[in-house]
Amino acid sequence: MHTRQNQKNLTSTQKKRFTAAVLELKRKGAYDALVRTHDKYFVPDRDRKLRVGHMSPSFFPWHRRYLLEFERQLQEIDPGVSVPYWDWTTDTSPVSSLWADDFLGGTGRASDRKVMTGPFAYDTGNWTVTVGITESAFLTRNLGRPQNPIALPTAAELQWAIDDPTYDVSPWDSTATAGGFRNKLEGWSAPKSERWRNHNKVHQWIGGHMTGGTAPNDPAFWLHHAFVDLIWDRWQQKHPGSGYLPAAPLAIGDLQRGRVIALDEPMPPWNITPREMSGHQGLYRYE
Repeated sequence: MHTRQNQKNLTSTQKKRFTAAVLELKRKGAYDALVRTHDKYFVPDRDRKLRVGHMSPSFFPWHRRYLLEFERQLQEIDPGVSVPYWDWTTDTSPVSSLWADDFLGGTGRASDRKVMTGPFAYDTGNWTVTVGITESAFLTRNLGRPQNPIALPTAAELQWAIDDPTYDVSPWDSTATAGGFRNKLEGWSAPKSERWRNHNKVHQWIGGHMTGGTAPNDPAFWLHHAFVDLIWDRWQQKHPGSGYLPAAPLAIGDLQRGRVIALDEPMPPWNITPREMSGHQGLYRYE
């Protein structure tokens, strides 16, 4: 069992090993395959087909399995590597260690958002974006969105989601207004005056490639989602009597039937259920 650490506690050697493994995964073509997987299962709730990755109850278990896939591929390259997490309620600055030259690199330049520093800068020759037809071949970021500033979620906003004892509520999509931890954390139920809350707001704060279905083009994606995975842990510990919903397949006639995953239904592309992903004991732990 390995440990996922807070990124701010990584040594320079650990940062170097992590970024080297990511770059090797990219060189092999496996990284871009992962990006394509995320894009394929980024299905908005206005679509009539199955939603498994986003805007649905399986947001947490699907991304847990997705992170494990990434982490296992990294460990095939370097067994000592694990995915660090970024606590965006505390490391809130565009000049936090996360964005240093020796780790993820910084924000994009003003003219075209092109990332110029760090191991994932296009000009180093090792990080060409190939997935996402409408975007550039170089990685883009716009940390904090200076021209129209946005702040990362606060500890209080995060706690607002964690305090909700109900995992998710009907209609199991982005429009649910009756609460639900999943929707509050994923970020769709915020009032219009604050459109992006928690998980979604972080994607917007980073900007660039992180704002669409091909968000994993930016390696920051994995550190963000490792923290989201940890938050699910915290919610489970706070509400031990609460579990994944819907527990059973939706009734015939329910408009969401066949569009959301129940507790024991398989999640594509892995054919694994939310119940099987409801804990990570024996796989990894958080420090």
